[in-house]
Amino acid sequence: MLACAALAGAVAAAPAGASPGRRPPARLAEPVNEGKWIVPASGGPARPVWGIKGGLVVGLWPMPGPRGLIRIYAPYLGHLPGRVINFIAVEPIVGRRRGLSELEPSSLDGTAGKRMWAAQSRHTHAKPALPWLPGRPKFSRIEGAEAMTVIVPVESFRSGARPVLEIVLRQDRPYEVALRVFSAEGGARMDACCLTATMGNYARLRRLWLKGRAIESERLWPGFRPAGPRLRGFAPHRQWPVEQMVTIDGQAVAAATCNEADPAAATYDRGVARFWRYTGRPAVQYWASKARAGLVVRVNGRRTYWNSTADIPGGVSFENFELQAPFEEGQEFRFGVAPKPADFRGVSRQWLESTRRRTDGPLPPRQTG
Repeated sequence: MLACAALAGAVAAAPAGASPGRRPPARLAEPVNEGKWIVPASGGPARPVWGIKGGLVVGLWPMPGPRGLIRIYAPYLGHLPGRVINFIAVEPIVGRRRGLSELEPSSLDGTAGKRMWAAQSRHTHAKPALPWLPGRPKFSRIEGAEAMTVIVPVESFRSGARPVLEIVLRQDRPYEVALRVFSAEGGARMDACCLTATMGNYARLRRLWLKGRAIESERLWPGFRPAGPRLRGFAPHRQWPVEQMVTIDGQAVAAATCNEADPAAATYDRGVARFWRYTGRPAVQYWASKARAGLVVRVNGRRTYWNSTADIPGGVSFENFELQAPFEEGQEFRFGVAPKPADFRGVSRQWLESTRRRTDGPLPPRQTG
């Protein structure tokens, strides 16, 4: 049960004002190991968590953290139990309106964060289900590899967008999750549906690896100082077209890393909350998708942590890291968190193939002060 034990931790409290009968139960069953997989326990309320034993794991609210975000766990980095390495938000674009799954209020209870839940079909979107009653994932083979698929509808946005995700985990890609995007019947036509990794400041991502070069965050925003906390604390977005990304077998790939040899050894200001203090070994976080016209990679930055005035050690780092492309039904974006090799020099075929080889087991947690 080591893989499942790495996800232990308190379940997030329901938002204030949550509708009666929709609060998560005080106790949810721990996920279980099923062969090579981690899945929710059956037979009652359970933590909505799915993953690869010894590899990457994903979760939904009410696992700890804001509602409206997909949780990404990488316990093989030696993280403390339940520690999230990043979150992924769903941000559909309809005309000039961009929905924000983390911040847009739910129509069910009026509080921030769109509901997400596990469904048995992409076509059952009309009524949100309880995320702590997730049902069974679907198992199959993709290109000969064992795969697990979880269908995750997202509550309708103010724009009328109704995205549905297929979350796909594969045994031959232990550090990666594929996210396929669909539009539910009756949803407004999406011009794009951006999936953005929202918490780069935790790993202090400062190098964006494109074709033949690394772009440093400090050079993008020299001398940047925030105007305030939360939304006023972001440095403006910067983006690059697909032609500046590395393309491997028709897939455009961009990666981001910390510029510190040991991010767990950082010294923090007293005001930095413990959950912002990095533990574990460094990693390469990356996005990959089919190379096509209109695909871009985009980042923004912060010098202070979200909802805080506390400085990030070492200066400005990337917060949001994302790919965006014109919407196509079933388009796939792959997000990975691979252990960082000591000699990492950027995206290459050799490096990408190395991410398909699993490490011997989770490393011991690294504590920080």
